[in-house]
Amino acid sequence: MNERYAREKLASVCKMLYDRQLTVSAGGNMSIRIGDSEVLITPSGRNKGLLQPEDMVLIGTDGSVLSEGKPSIEHRFHLALYNANPDTGAVVHCHPLHCTTLAVRNEPIKCNITPEGVLLLGSVPMIGYFTPGSQELVDAVAEHSDARAMLMARHGALTQGRTLEEAYNRMEELEFQARLQLLVGDVEDLPADEIEKLSRM
Repeated sequence: MNERYAREKLASVCKMLYDRQLTVSAGGNMSIRIGDSEVLITPSGRNKGLLQPEDMVLIGTDGSVLSEGKPSIEHRFHLALYNANPDTGAVVHCHPLHCTTLAVRNEPIKCNITPEGVLLLGSVPMIGYFTPGSQELVDAVAEHSDARAMLMARHGALTQGRTLEEAYNRMEELEFQARLQLLVGDVEDLPADEIEKLSRM
């Protein structure tokens, strides 16, 4: 992928996440793969609604910083997902209110109550709380690298996708499912045979 295009796309999606209130202020971090060994990621400590294409930081999949700027403190768990999944083209981590509500409660999210939840998200693990930026958090994310989405206890949410749009869509759907769960309360999953049918689609 062309680096200039990737910078523009990442800035655009950051603004969408901010405008949709899926993240606030400097919270969260987003990245996009631009080659076999390079990734663009949001800079540390910057408001996601104000980022410009030139603000994104180019890093190697080995963790080396290849451009000006300081990459997000969480860049290592992004790299863990890219290195584990050759098909992953983008990673989105942010702090959507309803997802974070469940994460603070340590309440698992139920994504099998609507067809869209099954199709876009599948099973969503809750990983334990670890200090942001720590190796323990990197290891916990890496342990669930096959998940399309995950909640992070007392922290927020994380999605990955083949494209930036897919990772964004999964985050938007994850927040919708969290909000729905909080609104409807205790509700049964779709029937097991329907979940199986949807999972094969």
